Amino acid sequence: MAKSISRRTVVSGAAAATGMAAAGVLGASFIERSTSMTLPAIFVPHGGGPWPWIDGFGGPGATAGLRTYLESLPDSLPEPPKAILCITAHWEEAVPTISTSEQPPMLYDYSGFPQHTYAIKWPAKGSPTVASRVRELLAQAGIETATNAHRGFDHGTFVPLAVAWPDASVPTIQLSLVKTLDPETHLAIGRALRPLRDEGVLIVGSGMSYHNMRGFAGAHGRADSVAFDEWLGKAVVNPSTRDEALCAWSEAPAGRACHPREEHLLPLMVVTGAAGEDEPGTLPFRDSVMGVRVSAVQYG
Repeated sequence: MAKSISRRTVVSGAAAATGMAAAGVLGASFIERSTSMTLPAIFVPHGGGPWPWIDGFGGPGATAGLRTYLESLPDSLPEPPKAILCITAHWEEAVPTISTSEQPPMLYDYSGFPQHTYAIKWPAKGSPTVASRVRELLAQAGIETATNAHRGFDHGTFVPLAVAWPDASVPTIQLSLVKTLDPETHLAIGRALRPLRDEGVLIVGSGMSYHNMRGFAGAHGRADSVAFDEWLGKAVVNPSTRDEALCAWSEAPAGRACHPREEHLLPLMVVTGAAGEDEPGTLPFRDSVMGVRVSAVQYG
């Protein structure tokens, strides 16, 4: 059996189904209704593997701050989201690809962890309606897309969202990265998706502001993560310069040392593209995770 991830436990499939019936599944009228408030766009660190289900993962206190931050996320929003669009660092395709399953399965895209972590369930519904809206917005921006009706929730999605919404009550769809890993491409995707924030959809980019597997819990990794994080905190603040700064992330202090491959940073580009032109970025979470400093970034 999967271990509890917090005092708010992940519900069983039957309980989740009951909860979803009460919450309602997004229907055709969803896109026609605007939310009364604009939801933020948020880049969150998802930590390492299935850490919430492993006692003492990474050593004492290694993920305590991250857990507290993610658990507080729903209450920090101006109103509950009608759906979540998660841009996950763990999915890359030739073109942006949207998950369309009404009931996505689980995708345990990690290895070497305890057996119970391959039985974790986070039974959120999908939303073909929101998936269609995502594709429509990207088409309007001239961005080619594809769909995937079978893709399951990978751990870039289900790990942070199960901590934040353990009852799996919010319909969730996933959006892939583009294999080119080009920052401007991902900023453009985010700009196209900006209207979703006024339609009740919470845009979440799931990655890590530090992702060098050799550097976790090491002195060099810690120093590199702090240097890059200091730069990142300044780069996201100014709306007039942040896109240019983020496109040049590899020239930042310790940029390549923190990201030998940048897939875990690119969900931030999508989230930044979805920011309003006058919205400064803030860091609602900035703490040590597994021995390195990582940050969340929020717009709005």
